[in-house]
Amino acid sequence: METIPVLPPPATESPTPWNWARKNLFSTWYNSILTLVCLIIAFQTIKGILVWATTKAQWRVLEANLPLFFVGRFPSESYWRLWIVTAIIALLGGLTWGNIQRQERLWNPPLLIILGAAVVGAVISPIDLTSRLYLLGIIIAAAASYVIGRQINPKIMGWMPAIWVLSFPIVLWLIKGGLGLTEVSTNDWGGLVLTLFLAVISIVLSFPLGVLLALGRQSSLPVVKLLSTLYIEIIRGLPLIGILFLGQVMLQLFLPPEYPKLDRVIRAIAGLTLFSAAYLAENVRGGLQAVPRGQIEAARSIGLNTPLLTILIVLPQALRIVIPAIGGQFIGLFMDTSLLSLFGMLELIGISRAVLANPSYIGRYAEVYIFVGIIYWIFCYSMSLASRKIERTLGVGQR
Repeated sequence: METIPVLPPPATESPTPWNWARKNLFSTWYNSILTLVCLIIAFQTIKGILVWATTKAQWRVLEANLPLFFVGRFPSESYWRLWIVTAIIALLGGLTWGNIQRQERLWNPPLLIILGAAVVGAVISPIDLTSRLYLLGIIIAAAASYVIGRQINPKIMGWMPAIWVLSFPIVLWLIKGGLGLTEVSTNDWGGLVLTLFLAVISIVLSFPLGVLLALGRQSSLPVVKLLSTLYIEIIRGLPLIGILFLGQVMLQLFLPPEYPKLDRVIRAIAGLTLFSAAYLAENVRGGLQAVPRGQIEAARSIGLNTPLLTILIVLPQALRIVIPAIGGQFIGLFMDTSLLSLFGMLELIGISRAVLANPSYIGRYAEVYIFVGIIYWIFCYSMSLASRKIERTLGVGQR
């Protein structure tokens, strides 16, 4: 019988940057031309941006109005309350993220880059020395809580959601005042503080409401199903700007004169929550329909009633499936807060418009909106990273 010769394995090129570029960018003559054209365009674009940023842009508009962009007209003598709020969020966030990352390297390159950028930004930021020290202290505390969070037993960290919930009254008390602190009217809230407050509260409230609506639309009770379907279809058929207009302008016209006027922040949160919950309900409903029917039948065969079946079997799998859609929904809700500037609320975009209305800064649109855009990008990208991390942890799309 003829012996088949054993051939050596095919030669492979070492994975050097040049080999990668030759394979992906210069594999053919037309790819080479396209790569060179793109490089020239990119070089000219980056060069133009750098020249404008270093020689033509007037960044003084940001330096002079930095407190407005971050805290609006919040009284300067009460800034310490906002620093405490930031420290609370940084500590709880560090503990939570550290526990999520406990199986990975302590300091991976992306995390080191973020930490280094935060420290450099705190050092070179155009703020007073005291604020820089506060900011550096919060960054160090967040890094320390991240390390501590990696060491805590996950069973103990199961209480972290409850701790986040319990921290909210403290945060609200520090921002709003009262009970021994000087009260700060919501008219003085603004900038990033107001944007984050609106987005976080709307996200927290819209999630359970959206889940309930999705379950209601899947319900076997005709009245519950009809009401849930009507709500979802009516709200999804209206633009968000129309719902915000009804809440901010028209609502008080329909209430009796003796009825106390609702705070405009509460009305804004209500509009954002009701709108987002309808879209979230449809995302969750898609997850509910994706749960295999066999698992539902198996749960019924072991005697689980409908509430336990929904809570223990169906809903966890449905939410796991739609994590990417829910993450995108929350990012969209964060950006939708900018629409409130049309109703005189001085969140990030509203503050930007107020600053640009100052005769001293007329025409400085590029500097202001680039800065605001970077802030939006940082928070939206952070939410996207957190969503992807949860996806990887739960194995979404893998099993």
